[in-house]
Amino acid sequence: MREITYAEAIREALKQEMQRDPNVFLLGEDIGAYGGAFKVLKGMLDEFGPERVRDTPISEAAIVGAAIGAALMGLRPVAEIMYMDFLPIATEQLVVQAAKMSFTSGGKLRVPIVVRTQYSLGRAHASQHSEFFPVWYMNAPGLKVALPSTPYDAKGMLISAIRDDNPVLFIECGLLYRNKGSVPEEPYEVPLGSADVKREGEDVTVVAVSRVVVEALKAAEELQKEGISVEVVDPRTLSPLDRKTITDSVKKTGRAVVAADDHKTGGVTAELTATIVEGAFDYLDAPIVRVASPDVPIPFSPPLEKQYMVWSDDIVKAIKEIV
Repeated sequence: MREITYAEAIREALKQEMQRDPNVFLLGEDIGAYGGAFKVLKGMLDEFGPERVRDTPISEAAIVGAAIGAALMGLRPVAEIMYMDFLPIATEQLVVQAAKMSFTSGGKLRVPIVVRTQYSLGRAHASQHSEFFPVWYMNAPGLKVALPSTPYDAKGMLISAIRDDNPVLFIECGLLYRNKGSVPEEPYEVPLGSADVKREGEDVTVVAVSRVVVEALKAAEELQKEGISVEVVDPRTLSPLDRKTITDSVKKTGRAVVAADDHKTGGVTAELTATIVEGAFDYLDAPIVRVASPDVPIPFSPPLEKQYMVWSDDIVKAIKEIV
């Protein structure tokens, strides 16, 4: 199978869905002639024109608000928020309005919007352009939260998100844009709410999120040389969360490490740990270990930022504590 980058997989998903369904359109800052801040949308304006690839003012609330209005009128907008750090400006629109409309209307209203955003941790973009806080949006019933870690998942999950009748927050990772992987040319769906076992193992389960899945796989490869068999589980979506796949893995291995890029206190690792405790406590042979970022703002200095981030060495250390 051919290999393409994570960014190319996202572009291909958007292109194929726009070719399939004329109701799908894009809106966001600098997505037209500029092709997006990270060139993910390069060439889309030339192919689909300004009616379906719409540059917007610098107003995140307006971008998401316009997407909601368009969705209520029968369109399927894909809105881009350039950095995840800017998403809180649109949180009222996304969480208070879009996520609740189906519930409060008794199912009469549908808001089929996708909000794409990315986090730039690891690119020395400082604390105002590197934040990662998906757990905020796990706490919004009615909103789906997707975080692909591979090009294959990026394409399939984005197609599923666009076809979904519910609002979906689609969180990409800037450091993954150039990563390559096998991706089919034809359209396909990866179901939202379905975790994936990225690597089978017997001794310990690592549940990792987004970029950290790549680091967990590196750790598993390194520990294999020492005779430690690591299973890596990627939730892929945090809401809905596939609790069964996670707990089934821990029941098999008896040990768990949970790893993500966000802060440790009240972060994704806390919810994933609670999931394991509730569903597989009696199977644990050792305490669960969490690997996450420290509770400080993200440093601008590249050496300090590297120290701040979760790497394979941190996961190896955590595994060795309990195996």
